[in-house]
Amino acid sequence: MTAAPSLAARLRADETIVTAWSTLAVPILAELLGRAGYGAVTLDMQHGAHDIGTVREGIAAARLGGAHAVMRPAVDDFATVSRAFDLGAEAVIMPMVNSVEDALALVGAAKYPPVGARSWGPHRAAMLQGVSPADYLAAANAETVALAMIETPAAVEALDEILAVEGLDGIFVGPGDLSLTLSDGASVTPSSEAVQSMAAEIAAKARAAGKFAGIFCNTTADARAARDMGFRFLAHGVEMSLLMDAAKAKLAELD
Repeated sequence: MTAAPSLAARLRADETIVTAWSTLAVPILAELLGRAGYGAVTLDMQHGAHDIGTVREGIAAARLGGAHAVMRPAVDDFATVSRAFDLGAEAVIMPMVNSVEDALALVGAAKYPPVGARSWGPHRAAMLQGVSPADYLAAANAETVALAMIETPAAVEALDEILAVEGLDGIFVGPGDLSLTLSDGASVTPSSEAVQSMAAEIAAKARAAGKFAGIFCNTTADARAARDMGFRFLAHGVEMSLLMDAAKAKLAELD
């Protein structure tokens, strides 16, 4: 049986991958989201309720459901980057990468030498992929995806230098925090014209640099616009909201 293409391979082929966003520490939901048709599931340790235990189980559950497993750690938690990859994640989205130094720290945790300084121990990852540890090592630097979140004016200012970091696979725009920081804390307006225009410029620079471009999409209109901008990794649908919306719709059928 031929192995399914990796997330990295699909992004290199310029496929559009839609990821669900998982904030609830209930690993089976990752499987259900995959079975529902999402191409990937992102387990959120920054703002979600996940810990390393539910990430461990959520990665396996996502893969069981046919989805690529992605993880977002807390700010500056570079140690968890390596752990997530060891547990079988295919991509990590690091929040608040504001400088070349932040990007280098991400690459250091995500990639094996000589590109980075990731420590050896991917036994669960190799098991989930059905490969030997040696085969995992041979492909790991190309097949693990390290994405730096661009969500502040400092990150936008340093974007060219961040994109030039060897081993960084791409960027992921956080429009909520981008709007918050651009307004100096006055408002959160991720769908505003100013934020969306800046997102388009970020995507164009990322693609010109040969890097992947991802973004969190708060509305369906934002997701469609992001695809047109050149983003190919789209976060669209938080499982808590999906559950609540489905429950409300079901109850409304009785009215």
